[in-house]
Amino acid sequence: MGKDVIVACDFSSKEQVFDFLDKFENEERKPFLKIGMELYYAEGPDIVREIKRRGHKIFLDLKLHDIPNTVKKAMTVLSRLDVDICNLHAAGTVRMMQAALEGLTREDGTRPLLIAVTQLTSTDQESMESDLLIREPIDKVVMHYASKAKEAGLDGVVCSPLEAQKVHDTCGRDFLTITPGVRFANGDIGDQKRVMTPAQAKEIGSDYIVVGRPITAADDPVAAYRRCVNDFIG
Repeated sequence: MGKDVIVACDFSSKEQVFDFLDKFENEERKPFLKIGMELYYAEGPDIVREIKRRGHKIFLDLKLHDIPNTVKKAMTVLSRLDVDICNLHAAGTVRMMQAALEGLTREDGTRPLLIAVTQLTSTDQESMESDLLIREPIDKVVMHYASKAKEAGLDGVVCSPLEAQKVHDTCGRDFLTITPGVRFANGDIGDQKRVMTPAQAKEIGSDYIVVGRPITAADDPVAAYRRCVNDFIG
């Protein structure tokens, strides 16, 4: 898979998500979609199967973080859904990430891409120090987590677009960066702290950008999606 815009389908019901997807019915390019906790917990795995039947690629964003054996078993279940990307928290340790990779790999050797969340884009230096008691600079923490994810055999990380180039410098150009916290210029940043525009994310080398409300809450979601694709991919 090459560079792409991933649309965050942060809806609470299948009716909402299908109402949104129906707007793209006549689009030649079917959006790559992120299904997160809200929609997955509301509708379960059937929503993943139905969206796959409609021809969309899926990033299943459940951010697993538990003891290695539990994560391994959960990933074995998720591997049956035929999604394109899964993720977990890098803070779960190298051992947990390795176990996840084992669980996600099917008997025929195939698997979705597996990426690790480094630090959430709602986290800044102050909250990382005061809430998590992590005193190192946030860039150093993200690079450390990225290096551990690569050591575990993962395909890449979720990181702020501000850190994407540094991740590539640290872990190699083929190590994927998936970057949320992307907003159009002068757009509302909501609860994000570390943000960038699609054009800026392209410039610094993000492989995938995740865009939610600037598309899903737009007056014309299709036009907003097209703009985002044009700015990021060209």
